[in-house]
Amino acid sequence: MPVPIRRLCVALTLCTALLAGSTACGSSANTSTKDTAAVQAVPAAAKPSPTTSAERQKFAKTRFVANAGLAAGATYQWIVKPLKAGKFKKGAKGRRSALVKAALAGAFTYNRLKAAQRNAQGDPTLSKALAPLSAGIDALKDLPSKLRKGDDGAANSFNDIIGKVKDAGASAGAPVKNQVPSTSQLAKGS
Repeated sequence: MPVPIRRLCVALTLCTALLAGSTACGSSANTSTKDTAAVQAVPAAAKPSPTTSAERQKFAKTRFVANAGLAAGATYQWIVKPLKAGKFKKGAKGRRSALVKAALAGAFTYNRLKAAQRNAQGDPTLSKALAPLSAGIDALKDLPSKLRKGDDGAANSFNDIIGKVKDAGASAGAPVKNQVPSTSQLAKGS
């Protein structure tokens, strides 16, 4: 079976690069003791920190916006819109799939709101703005099971908490916009 010339050229180039790299990195017998002593004299860093405290706070606000946006998008797309369309009512066409998606969206929303709450703790302004909503976010934990039962009040609770989180973010200088998560993100829960 003939091999295209292009593949042969690529293979030859890669082999040459690997051979040249391995010979260039080889050790020689004439290593200097000064160089090794200098390397040993430098103390190793304890543990590098990925970010400084100022960067952590800046990233905390960005992460808060992303997580809260995903929670808001999931709530609107799979809980509020089907509620307004009447998909949760008994006898409605597509009710079962709408309830399953709403339950998944509810669990996803709870997960992302808890993550946003942890992110808000890294920023003093966000932390103060979101502190009163902690109990409301914790109350969302039981709502996916209520959604499965077809409780319309659960859908409204999700929408209310999302609205309050958006208001808290806006007051802290972190406006939240809806970001609809993909169905794979929804299924994974994060």
